[in-house]
Amino acid sequence: MRSKQQMRRYVVAVAAAAAVGAAAFWYALRPVPLSVVAPKRGDAAEIVYASGVVEPRVWAKVTSTVRERIVEQCNCEGERVETGDALARLDDTEAQAILGELQARLSLAQEEYRRKLALAERNTISEQTVDRARTDVAQLEALIAGQEARLAAYVLRAPSAGRVLRQDGEIGEVAELGTVLFWVGEPRPLIVEAEVNEEDIPRVEVGQKAYLRSDAFPERALEAVVDSITPKGDPVTKTYRVRLGLPEDTPLRIGMSTDVNIVVRLSRNALIIPAAAVSGTKVAVVKSRKAMLREIKTGIRGTNGVEVLSGLEESERIISPLPPDLADGTRVDVVRTEAK
Repeated sequence: MRSKQQMRRYVVAVAAAAAVGAAAFWYALRPVPLSVVAPKRGDAAEIVYASGVVEPRVWAKVTSTVRERIVEQCNCEGERVETGDALARLDDTEAQAILGELQARLSLAQEEYRRKLALAERNTISEQTVDRARTDVAQLEALIAGQEARLAAYVLRAPSAGRVLRQDGEIGEVAELGTVLFWVGEPRPLIVEAEVNEEDIPRVEVGQKAYLRSDAFPERALEAVVDSITPKGDPVTKTYRVRLGLPEDTPLRIGMSTDVNIVVRLSRNALIIPAAAVSGTKVAVVKSRKAMLREIKTGIRGTNGVEVLSGLEESERIISPLPPDLADGTRVDVVRTEAK
């Protein structure tokens, strides 16, 4: 009796093991569900990315070279000015007092020089005494000339003809050294100043087309052309300044930030596949419900697409995205096909 019970348990165990084995075998050989896409024809562009700011082509900053309080300021933002027009005046009370003191000392020195010159004509004093008096006069004249030149810095003037593009600071505020109080220039034409990484700059050339994106105009296609490249890069940021000319009808405004995509190479009517379908130089083509790994030669690579130069026919279907562990010859079950 015990022997029959043991036999039945043995048969049940064998049957269970066989079922598990069959399930594992089926699981190992089941088709892998994957999606496929068709290669497409289109233009492939190699892009150099940079960020930039819209600036006038011709403009200048007006800064204070002395630290003093603003006592007068034009209300001229947006207005046109000519070279030398006064834009602001700083408090020059102390500087004027210094100038007055120097002028008073000069008057006394000149009177003393004339007196000693008369005495020298009567041979009552030496020529050396007259020379010292003459030197004192010359030194004071030089100090006055320097102070008058410094007083000119208390009036901020337009460096060139143009429009006051922006005006900062208010009457009563202290103008700090180097603080920009006025931007003077021409509102047209405009350029974009972009900083390009040093590893990308060898591929950038004057005349290349660029496409811009601005948060202010998310639906607009904005274009520019590389106008100039600065000869010297910044060793700290490891970038080179690139200026891009904008068309006259651009909607962009001075000071707006932009994403710059410079087209450094363009391939027309290229065969393009999704970047997710490529692993290195391999793709997987579906034939007879099997995945066949294929080596391809690639050209331009972008974030979304890859140009195929050879190794793939336009009529073939490839797996996308390509699983990293997909083996050659794996049975597949196509669950979705993207239209060509």
